[in-house]
Amino acid sequence: MNQNLPRNASYKTVEEFLANKSAHTKELYYHFIQEYLFLADIQVRPAKTMIGIATPRKRIAYITQLGRNFIHVYFPFEKPYPDNLCFQKIAQVPGNQKQFNHHLRLYATEDLNEEVKHYMLLAYQLGI
Repeated sequence: MNQNLPRNASYKTVEEFLANKSAHTKELYYHFIQEYLFLADIQVRPAKTMIGIATPRKRIAYITQLGRNFIHVYFPFEKPYPDNLCFQKIAQVPGNQKQFNHHLRLYATEDLNEEVKHYMLLAYQLGI
């Protein structure tokens, strides 16, 4: 797993994203990454404002917020998947007819259930 790209002023490291975060938030982050690695061969690509989850071809998910007691992730799909219980919001990207961001907030490791894993794997399969 490639957690850090070459150091660049516009990129953060995973460690910088996790600095000063609660033990709970760190546990959620590492649990999400570990579960994704069980499902697929992903790479972790930190950037300036978020952490990307990628296949060799493209980014398939983004960790956009590491809160006090949660992590916020979104999956960019080409169509909405409204029949689910895991996404708190599905939003079409303005001006883009083919991107619907599916927002997920994990508060506990148990929130990463079979339904969430289904969409994690779907994002991976669409990204290879």
